[in-house]
Amino acid sequence: MASQTPNLECRMYEARYPDVDMAVMIQVKNIADMGAYVSLLEYNNIEGMILFSELSRRRIRSVSSLIKVGRIEPVMVLRVDKEKGYIDLSKRRVSEEDIQACEERYNKSKLVHSIMRHVAETLGIDLEDLYVNIGWPLYRKYGHAFEAFKIVVTDPDSVLSTLTCEVKEAGPDGQEVTKVVPAVSEEVKESLVKNIRRRMTPQPLKIRADIEMKCFQFDGVLHIKDAMRKAEAAGNNDCPVKIKLVAPPLYVLTTQTLDKEQGISVLSNAIVACTQEIEHHKGKLAVKEAPRVVSERDDKLLAEHMIKLRQENEEVSGDEGSEEEEDTGMGEVNVDAGPGIVD
Repeated sequence: MASQTPNLECRMYEARYPDVDMAVMIQVKNIADMGAYVSLLEYNNIEGMILFSELSRRRIRSVSSLIKVGRIEPVMVLRVDKEKGYIDLSKRRVSEEDIQACEERYNKSKLVHSIMRHVAETLGIDLEDLYVNIGWPLYRKYGHAFEAFKIVVTDPDSVLSTLTCEVKEAGPDGQEVTKVVPAVSEEVKESLVKNIRRRMTPQPLKIRADIEMKCFQFDGVLHIKDAMRKAEAAGNNDCPVKIKLVAPPLYVLTTQTLDKEQGISVLSNAIVACTQEIEHHKGKLAVKEAPRVVSERDDKLLAEHMIKLRQENEEVSGDEGSEEEEDTGMGEVNVDAGPGIVD
């Protein structure tokens, strides 16, 4: 480990400056008389300038409506003077395709940079050394280090063991010799793999839909139970569907999946199957909240709401096993229980 504080500032790419006609991600620092001074986020915040004439193709009525201090956005590189360090940029010449490609590249680069910086900080080594030995060679080989990191999640050796670097040392005769050695030490490898897996292992999304379901027919509870079974049968191994009673007549359907579109599609199909079954028995189903991705906070709020409702239910005396509850088919249904059993 290095005794002095490591340098954790470094550009994301091997090239010190971007190429002309390349879209880059910038953050606006301040507005001057001639234009806006910005930082190039992928190039260790080196300074660039957008002249007011390069803000928009239309006549500018208000500069503040086009550019604001602190804003992060893609712009096009017009000129690069490497000797003087001047970089001229344009906002008006960047196309929608350029913007999309730049944002996608930047988001990947930012994640790679965050992982590399954390490893450098943890191990007390300069970030640029890490890029020279690992990051930039992976950019060269895989097009983007992000693609290499994705492979590292499951097969780190196939990526990291191929990296080598040259070191100079004194030979037996006292002459300096160059040796090719592994670029990644065991310590760096362990830290890198741990951080890549923590940040890049896909996390399953939770998809949820809220419905109201009623059936006023005789044996309404059984019909609701059958409809719930139909909903759960619409799931599959990748997207298992669960349905729970929140409080009569509100139910929630949930699934977990790595594929958002598939999860929403499966829950939508589950609602259709549930609707068809309950309507067959003259019941009704209304979608209160369509299938959507929910956060841990949403889950927590739902759990708290269910506990509160359960407590309120317990406080009301004389309502357990009432005929009205069974007739309306709105009691708490246990799908796994036998026929006619209501929780």
